[in-house]
Amino acid sequence: MESILLKKENSVAWITLNRPEVFNSFNREMALLLQKTLDDCNADATVRAIVITGNGKAFCAGQDLKEVTDPELNPGFRKILEEHYNPIIQKIRNIEKPIIAAVNGVAAGAGANIALACDFVVATEHTSFIQAFSKIGLIPDSAGTFFLPRLIGLQRATALMMLGDKVTAQEALQMGMIYKIFPAAFFEEEVMGLAITLANMPTKALGLTKRLLNQSMNNNLEQQLALESDLQIEASSSNDYKEGVTAFVEKRKPEFKGN
Repeated sequence: MESILLKKENSVAWITLNRPEVFNSFNREMALLLQKTLDDCNADATVRAIVITGNGKAFCAGQDLKEVTDPELNPGFRKILEEHYNPIIQKIRNIEKPIIAAVNGVAAGAGANIALACDFVVATEHTSFIQAFSKIGLIPDSAGTFFLPRLIGLQRATALMMLGDKVTAQEALQMGMIYKIFPAAFFEEEVMGLAITLANMPTKALGLTKRLLNQSMNNNLEQQLALESDLQIEASSSNDYKEGVTAFVEKRKPEFKGN
């Protein structure tokens, strides 16, 4: 059984973490396959939005601890981070297409932080998030220490990471950790609706917006203003911009192509 499933329809790539028997926890094979799948979606011009979700009761429980405690299978933490999780996070942030984390159940450890690295995080009302690292004497990885403080503030992020408290979907929404909660009964339908909306937008401009947001993490004001100028020139040269302006003048709905 493939540990990563990929379905493409309506210009949306639906990536499913598929190790439900271990709550979709990562082993080396699954981590490398997710990287390959993300590369495929990035290279496919027909894909204009990406969804990452989990099969079964969980989104992702993080690292499969059986792998790291097996003397023969254990790749070691440096290899796990530098070859598994760090490239996944970098690909999620560098792919200039909107990426939705559709968190269908518990998201723990690296699983939670992979979700938080996505452009949108949506969840069911039954979802929970937990920075589980301190429970076993580890530190947060997978860019959790980068994204979580920026989403909810340093004080709350520190508490969640040190205490390992479980956060409900409603709490996550209230503190700004996630974008929306969708009812579990209609979750896939609601997520697909959001993804199709994004796929039908001027995805060239959305990708440039993502690039700007990435750079804003490190730029000062002058650098960010200069980059906005450069990327606005690039956006204004796109076919989508021409279509958007023409449709506005003609008082009709634009038909964006993503270029």
